[in-house]
Amino acid sequence: MSKILYEVYKNDIKDSESVMYGKYYARLKSIETLNMTKLAKHISGHGSVFTEDVVVGVVQKFKTCLLEMLLESKKVKVAGLGTFYLTCECQKGGAEKEEDFNVKEHLKALHIRFLPDQAAEDNLSSREFIKKAEFVNIKNLMSGNTEAESPVDNEDDNPSTNSGQDQGGSQNQGDSQQGGSGQDNGGGGNTGDGWEEG
Repeated sequence: MSKILYEVYKNDIKDSESVMYGKYYARLKSIETLNMTKLAKHISGHGSVFTEDVVVGVVQKFKTCLLEMLLESKKVKVAGLGTFYLTCECQKGGAEKEEDFNVKEHLKALHIRFLPDQAAEDNLSSREFIKKAEFVNIKNLMSGNTEAESPVDNEDDNPSTNSGQDQGGSQNQGDSQQGGSGQDNGGGGNTGDGWEEG
């Protein structure tokens, strides 16, 4: 079933902005986190000429080299997918003067970020990606109704007013890359890195 599952929830956070408190929003639900072995098995069984062990080796080498390149102040672009890069998060308050800034004292964390490819043929930006998605409310799924919904009107091919962002309440800091994934406006489960760790 190639459908994205979501659930509708009520924002009960009382310190939310008045326009958000008490309103209903959607958040996405995952049914499984694939580990390296499961992903490799899927790839090798998906019309690939490479065996599972070869796929695991390539992915592990990619991971090692990706981290190495990021730690050398390089961005890594995977054509058709997007670009991995680092951002830093500083301690609140910062330094009073430029000469007082100290990495050990004022830097809090490094975040791995991911910027989806926005080339015309492989546009994975949020507003374009939502056009490719079909959704099923998890409540309907439990009752046996798997009819898909689309947020895009096929006639004019425009996304709905909800651009696919959760409307919860958290916000990550420290992302200075324009167009990057520095905000997570919902769900509450994002670690601040551009991917889910498992």
